[in-house]
Amino acid sequence: MVTRRGFLTGASVFAGASAVAACSSPEKPQAATTEGASTSLKGQVVPFDGRHQAGIDTPHQAHLNLVAFSLRAGADRAGIRRLMRLWTEDARALCAGQTPLGSLEPELATSPANLTITCGFGARLFDVAGLASQRPEWLHPIPAFQRDQLQEQWGEADLVLQICGDDAVTLSHAMRHMIRAGVDYVATRWIQQGFVNAQGVLDKDETPRNLFGQKDGTINPRTDQEFQDVAWIDAGPAWMHNGSCMVVRRIAMNLDTWEELDRGSREVSVGRTLDTGAPLTGVSEFDTADFAATDSVGLPVIDPASHMARSQPAEGHPEQRILRRVFNYDLPPDPTSEQLSNAGLVFICFQKNPDLQFTPIQARLDEQDRLNQWITHIGSAVFFIPPGTNPADSEADEFWGARLLAS
Repeated sequence: MVTRRGFLTGASVFAGASAVAACSSPEKPQAATTEGASTSLKGQVVPFDGRHQAGIDTPHQAHLNLVAFSLRAGADRAGIRRLMRLWTEDARALCAGQTPLGSLEPELATSPANLTITCGFGARLFDVAGLASQRPEWLHPIPAFQRDQLQEQWGEADLVLQICGDDAVTLSHAMRHMIRAGVDYVATRWIQQGFVNAQGVLDKDETPRNLFGQKDGTINPRTDQEFQDVAWIDAGPAWMHNGSCMVVRRIAMNLDTWEELDRGSREVSVGRTLDTGAPLTGVSEFDTADFAATDSVGLPVIDPASHMARSQPAEGHPEQRILRRVFNYDLPPDPTSEQLSNAGLVFICFQKNPDLQFTPIQARLDEQDRLNQWITHIGSAVFFIPPGTNPADSEADEFWGARLLAS
């Protein structure tokens, strides 16, 4: 096994990319909760309408279906507007446990189980809609990093639906309905599916873990003000306000070689303990890290090349924070590979501007991060997330992107 000192002195510290880093019920709605596995999920709902789209600051659900689309030939702004009106109406119904118009499977919609459906626009949509001059300046591919091995099959797209929920059957039905409802306007480009712990497994507000065993999302915003500072757009034209930016990175994790490390070496690579998620200089998960602390032989307690240290905001740049909403994936082994594992992260993060938030963080991680020895970024896409909807509010969008598409 690799010892801590052997790991510190022998492992290369120069590597590339990283970052492992809805809805009211037809019967008796219950507030979304994670207080116990015995709680019935059947009628649990997340409100669909609101200032922001659901599925961003919503507590993590157990399952993810992330679906990207390409606009069909001949698409124009009028067609995109019709699709958004249709999709919004159907998503609102599904998240409320109601049957959308045209659906012949009402039994599959009656248990929303905290279903949320979040819609995003890719850069090309603005061009197709004749709105290139309105496209946010940050809505472009993330710059290529040295260690990236990006695959076109997980690349940029015109539209995305993030469909999350606590019941896999409800989620599958919602995804299938939304794909079918939009078939005249869009073709499915890719689907990424993921999972975290089932509701009731973790305590309320407990940070979920990735497949390396690490708590993933400790430094996420937690108060309304922190969400406002990190995730919600409050500058630019009015149609952007209360929206966000979604960055999607598909990250392959080499579990085979990770599992060759002893527990101490794993903790050194991250800068946190595996059990509590505390910084190596602390006791509990949310303790402030002391990056200047040294151990009995003079080595930094938190390795400067650890993931935790490298992902910290640069001095003088407090804006370099993101909201992580990360899901695991675990697929059958690739028969063309010698790896026993085919696992990783569907790494989703939200922010106001990735040029100022995600990209500077990732550039530091690309330059130097212990975890780069076990992870590889294989997919990347960026989307504008329109603000929330509320047909009863004259200052809100009636459907996804209504004010933008009317401009």
